[in-house]
Amino acid sequence: MGRFKDYVPHGVIPATLLAFNEDLSIDEASSRKHLRDCALLDGVTAATVNGHASEVHACTFEEQRRILDFCLDEVGDKVPLINGVYADGSQEAARIAAMADKAGASALLVFPSQCFGLEAHLRPEMAVAHFSRIADATDLPIIVFQYPRANLGYPFDTLLELFERVPTIRAIKDWSGDPVLHERHVRTFQNLPRPVNVLTTHSAWLMSSLTMGAKGLLSGAGSVVSELQVALFRAVQAGDLRAAQAVNDRLYPMQEAFYAPPFVDMHNRMKEALVLLGKLDKAVVRPPLMKLPRTEIDRLAKALTAAGMLAPQAFGAAAE
Repeated sequence: MGRFKDYVPHGVIPATLLAFNEDLSIDEASSRKHLRDCALLDGVTAATVNGHASEVHACTFEEQRRILDFCLDEVGDKVPLINGVYADGSQEAARIAAMADKAGASALLVFPSQCFGLEAHLRPEMAVAHFSRIADATDLPIIVFQYPRANLGYPFDTLLELFERVPTIRAIKDWSGDPVLHERHVRTFQNLPRPVNVLTTHSAWLMSSLTMGAKGLLSGAGSVVSELQVALFRAVQAGDLRAAQAVNDRLYPMQEAFYAPPFVDMHNRMKEALVLLGKLDKAVVRPPLMKLPRTEIDRLAKALTAAGMLAPQAFGAAAE
């Protein structure tokens, strides 16, 4: 167990889920198994823990530390682990970052503070101060989680200033939601004097995004379809359009199912998909997330069948 020195985020990086028991306590055994299934797949270059997909919003600091510790124990000597930094205050973000550094994480995925949604784009120094405080607490590589502009996103010029002022920023998880801006990110950030890799998380249009030249992808959908994501990434990197289209045809029904309204249920759906696939015993989520209705689960089973991941007879059994 230990940090991967000089790690640069790239390639296919699943954001893993977190399993819970019926009493809402952490199901460590199931979480460890899920992590192995995702992180040790051929072609996966790293795994993310304590992110959106693992319901970090509902986990205490102590739970986040425990999660990182058992994840490092499980696969930390085999693959780099990226730890989410989910906090509104800069001091708390720095505390999480320091904890992850001490534990042995290889990089940090820094979520935006909710404060940045209140016209903080007019005060770019706020973002610089936030990331500088985190960087003062650790020298781990930082991945900036870039949201849509209307929802906590950093303006283009602010990102450039961040990259200049905080040299440990090595990548962005791009969820800008704008194909034109996304391509600008790819063409600009990856060609800076100190390059910043673009990891797409546009999982609803992954093939289109990857063809723009992103150096990798970081996605919660990788908790279910990482094998297909690896195949798509490799096909795009090889310039094999037909192979990429064939993989994309399998991904498409899953992308439609996962990212249907309401968007808040996307990771809830991924848990249910793992149950349908026999990779997770139960799909327990912590409130305010709620159990999906039967109609939603049936729709997921149909999508898994269309993707060739679930046999039709298994879908029939799941629907009963």
